[in-house]
Amino acid sequence: MRHGSSAFLAVGAAVIAGCASFTVTDEAIVDRTAFALGLNKGDFTVSNRTNEGVSTRYAVRTKSGQEYQCVIGGSLSVLGRQASEALCSKKGEPMRNPLLR
Repeated sequence: MRHGSSAFLAVGAAVIAGCASFTVTDEAIVDRTAFALGLNKGDFTVSNRTNEGVSTRYAVRTKSGQEYQCVIGGSLSVLGRQASEALCSKKGEPMRNPLLR
């Protein structure tokens, strides 16, 4: 009986920790994207959100018409939901490490 409970808890933890739809909120996407692109929160729209394991990919279109592809990671810890910083690149350009710019 103890073995069954441990297995259930392990599977439950893996499902929650690996589900970006739970760990990456819409608010986190907007906040992190605004910071990554240096824009105000109302200056862009987010669309085509796709959750892939622990990351979320999505498209961004600014009011000026620029288009970006972005990704943000998420995890669940003792502190609660955690979202990484957004990484964005202009549509059609390769993703670049923002620390090496």
